[in-house]
Amino acid sequence: MSLKNNNNVKTKFELEFVFQASPQLLYQYLFTPSGLSEWFADNVNSRTDKYQFFWDDSEEEALLIKKKSNEFVRYRWLNDEEDQDEYFFEMRIQVDEITKDVSLIVTDFCDDDEEEDAKLLWDNQISDLKKVLGSR
Repeated sequence: MSLKNNNNVKTKFELEFVFQASPQLLYQYLFTPSGLSEWFADNVNSRTDKYQFFWDDSEEEALLIKKKSNEFVRYRWLNDEEDQDEYFFEMRIQVDEITKDVSLIVTDFCDDDEEEDAKLLWDNQISDLKKVLGSR
């Protein structure tokens, strides 16, 4: 699915990762600044629903726009793009009713020519999260 605005087309993509961790534990790493600091960014601060993410020499701000405890979080980057309201990144925890397997579904948007890089970045980030959680 592509969204079009201001001649800028962004592609929505989803990735699924299987975890050996409880939804409650996993959620803490998706929502709390201390949890996010262990795998997503070098440091994370938050005031109410505004989060600041720090990597080396860069800083980005995001707004927590939706959440449901132990199920999902949705953030929107705060930047200068006029079409930012249409785009977000979401991390959703899904539990298979039969097997009880826990999956993390990542939804994000990127420019068409950056999809492979964006997916690779998420693969690396989630790999770090799995190491922190001791999950395979």
